[in-house]
Amino acid sequence: MTTTERNMALLRTAYRSLENGELEACVGMLTEKFIASVPGLPDPLHGREVWRQGARAMLEAFPDLKIDVQDMFGTGDKVTALVSFHGTHQGAFQEFAATGRQVAYRSVEVYRFEGDRIAEEWVAPDMLSLLRQIAPAPAGH
Repeated sequence: MTTTERNMALLRTAYRSLENGELEACVGMLTEKFIASVPGLPDPLHGREVWRQGARAMLEAFPDLKIDVQDMFGTGDKVTALVSFHGTHQGAFQEFAATGRQVAYRSVEVYRFEGDRIAEEWVAPDMLSLLRQIAPAPAGH
């Protein structure tokens, strides 16, 4: 198995662990000095705890979260994944109370690996689409 194939397999395992709510297993796949670059923030976030908090917030809001990998490719120490997320809005997310609505949105994600761990991520989820799906309907609709 090549390094790229191993990294892609690790990423698929991480997605499955996240779906299953196995946050500690996911955290164990991250380097100690994990870096997350998130849209809307001027600087990257550092540390495993940052990832754990974000993942916990998603799973509390969408406990039945499913992640479908539509495409994945890699080169060197990086892997890019095109993924779709699906779930039911059953808990508060950002400023929105649970709606019970089914949601679906996509994300483009790039990961850098060090050895057998994920060292860095750049994620670009379509948050606008997600927030539109859970926002209250405008008055009069």
